[in-house]
Amino acid sequence: MSNHLINQVDVSELIRQYDKPISSVSELLCDRHDGNRIAFHYENANGDKRSYSYGELKNDSLIFANVLKSLGVKKGSRVAVLLPKGPELIISVLAIWRLGGVHVPLFTAFGPQAIYYRVENSGADVIITDATNRPKLNGTTAGTDVIDQTKVKVITVDANQEDSDLDYWISFKNVKPLERNEVVKKDDLFIILYTSGTTGHPKGVQVPVFALAAFEGYMRFGLDVRKGDVFWNMADPGWAYGLYYALIGPLLLGETFIVYNAPFSVENTIHVFQEYKVTNFAAAPTAYRSMRAEWESAAGSVTKPLSLRVLSSAGEPLNRDVINWAEKNLGLPIYDHYGQTEQGMVINNHHYPSLQHTYKPGSMGQAMPGFKATIVNEQGEEVGPNIEGQIAIDTEHSPLFWFRGYYQNEEKTKERFLYGSRYYLTGDDSSYDEHDFFYFSGRNDDIISSAGYRIGPFEVESAIMEHEAVSETAVVGVPDERRGEVVKAYIVLKGKYIPSDDLAKEIQQHVKGNLSAHEYPRLIEFVDTLPKTPSGKIQRFLLRG
Repeated sequence: MSNHLINQVDVSELIRQYDKPISSVSELLCDRHDGNRIAFHYENANGDKRSYSYGELKNDSLIFANVLKSLGVKKGSRVAVLLPKGPELIISVLAIWRLGGVHVPLFTAFGPQAIYYRVENSGADVIITDATNRPKLNGTTAGTDVIDQTKVKVITVDANQEDSDLDYWISFKNVKPLERNEVVKKDDLFIILYTSGTTGHPKGVQVPVFALAAFEGYMRFGLDVRKGDVFWNMADPGWAYGLYYALIGPLLLGETFIVYNAPFSVENTIHVFQEYKVTNFAAAPTAYRSMRAEWESAAGSVTKPLSLRVLSSAGEPLNRDVINWAEKNLGLPIYDHYGQTEQGMVINNHHYPSLQHTYKPGSMGQAMPGFKATIVNEQGEEVGPNIEGQIAIDTEHSPLFWFRGYYQNEEKTKERFLYGSRYYLTGDDSSYDEHDFFYFSGRNDDIISSAGYRIGPFEVESAIMEHEAVSETAVVGVPDERRGEVVKAYIVLKGKYIPSDDLAKEIQQHVKGNLSAHEYPRLIEFVDTLPKTPSGKIQRFLLRG
């Protein structure tokens, strides 16, 4: 990338870079960088450490690409990846993209039910996983296999000999590197990432190669990742903010980043800050709230000055008291940013020097260069400052806008463009002031935002309904000081069952095991009836109170 972009906010140069055929996404994310430069530092919960150079990533992903090619993976093939943060995940996605394949991310907290839908709907015919997550492919509460291995091939890190899987690292033996990457164009898909919805199944967001232009824009404008930075985005690559900006973003820039696979704790966070001299840090408000709550007891582990230069937050609105805490204890403000799976980050309190303004408490910032954000009323008309309405992206004046629709779901795609193709509707309410700073009001749907994750009630309700004791259920988000919101389920039991704490715990474990460890209802309230409209639709807003 030229100094022209570094010195000036020049979106046109970003567009030119991604507006032409390229020798695979992996060429941009890996091959063009200095092979001796450290791509990432990896550490896990056991204290195992490893640093990978861009040269090592290139070599390993070229070999694994040929492994995938031998299994029939080619341009357009869907490959699902159920792996934790680590070298295998990054090598795998680079290998998929070398072949022009489409990566289907699977969050490691997913259970069999969530995995099955995404694999089946995307048409993935290869799954890459590890020994820890492999059992999730072997059955649901119904006792049936989740994955038909006559159609779907499984590659497993540390494969069990009892399974017929291909062992990940053993597969590298005697395999030559791929000779030629598959050329891709800007409209070719390279990711299908599923986002939760309020009704119906999760929606597959089709991510084209051109989205890389917007991803790079955010890394530079929003986060101000500079040459020499050590970047750490805590978000999980199974979700948009982690995939787009914890993995793809730093690889695009050729900078060094952190891949830390261990449970969150304030002590662990301080350790990573110090061990790797992190300069640029991004996380969900949950992490910052936890740091604030436990800092007094954990601060003793800060044994040397921190190298932090930039703090960013995304996923849900950031509380002013948390920002005040950061300024006092870390010496920096936390800048709040806003985006969605369907478009990436679009409204930011930008760190990029020429875009910075006096921080306005409660604001999520201004539109990112390359996007024009506005507010529309219920008639689809733009409104002026200080009038609340729905956040919309004016696609005609947003050259970095890349959303192409949901995979095999025209109905849900149309809901994003109710007033014609010009305005993409986010589903979030806001207003903006005379200086174009946006202020988040809330979601106008039932999506739950918990610890940075967007959770759709439909999947959770479906999992709860599979329990034999449940007659009806409705799931909502309720406020929580640490997580922003937590999932609460209101449950009507079948006649012969009696409410009890033990039954609530049993239902919670059922959802954890079959859907996801991050989506289960932390709160359960047994009720006699659920509020409904005359047509029978559950009125979740009444349950939220």
